[in-house]
Amino acid sequence: MEKLYVGIDFGGTYVKGGVITGSGEMIRFDQIPTESEKGVNSVIERLIAFIERLIGEDEVSGIGLGIPGLIDSERGEVVISGNIKWERVRIVDALKKRFDCPISIQNDANVAALGECRFGVGKRFKDCVFLTLGTGVGSGIIIDGKIFSGNHSAGAEIGHMIIHPDGEPCSCGNRGCLETYASATALKRETLKEIARNPSSKMNEVKKGEVGGKTAFMYAKCDESAKRVVDKYIEDLAIGITNVANIFRPEAIILGGGVAKEGETLLVPLRKKLSERIYAKGLGPEVEIICSTLKNAGVFGAAALNIDK
Repeated sequence: MEKLYVGIDFGGTYVKGGVITGSGEMIRFDQIPTESEKGVNSVIERLIAFIERLIGEDEVSGIGLGIPGLIDSERGEVVISGNIKWERVRIVDALKKRFDCPISIQNDANVAALGECRFGVGKRFKDCVFLTLGTGVGSGIIIDGKIFSGNHSAGAEIGHMIIHPDGEPCSCGNRGCLETYASATALKRETLKEIARNPSSKMNEVKKGEVGGKTAFMYAKCDESAKRVVDKYIEDLAIGITNVANIFRPEAIILGGGVAKEGETLLVPLRKKLSERIYAKGLGPEVEIICSTLKNAGVFGAAALNIDK
């Protein structure tokens, strides 16, 4: 019988979990509210019950967790996570008191990258970079099929690459980070600014409370204001992608998150800009830009943390 692995993907709102085979088949999936406001002990107790329910009568060969924030995977510790308001939580030690199997932990973007590159659109590559374009800009780097996460798992924060010194303030305390220009949050911010500047914009049809990351893309073909927002967004994202391509020269850069659902509308101009700017241009190896296809990549990737052990 094929070995089974548990993958847990922590989010600020939900904890998602699945039981995955070594070949990448999800045989069970469920989710529970995170309820981080109830405190660390409550979340861990509910997590243990959740994992027990997922496992049922099966025997599993490992449990992996992807958690947002600064994660020390060697110590099994959440150093700090703003999303769930944890600091210095030795979660692996807590789980080992109940489960007699290998338990691994990594940053959530890293495990999503591993999941996508092992079981999704990136499985034909050994070296790829995964960028999630959502509320922030998460990132994961896969080199030779394995996660690269830096010293004590504190690296690979591509979203905090500074692309505009003295630019927009970032939640990290710096200014001009890629995240402040290439996230869905940034798209919404710039869309609202453009609407305020141009009362005649067709985007004014959208109620203020309903403006989001999709709005400018929806109107870009028929409204100059929306097109300006989209063009600026793609330009800023292209700066980050070019830097990533020149530093790592991966086989592919994979885009996930809500903004990536724009598909070719996003990919075509990004590919053009990258081909014009990448070091050595066409003389060097190509770096593909593609969109994620794997649903619940974080669950798959968390499970995969233990598959090769």
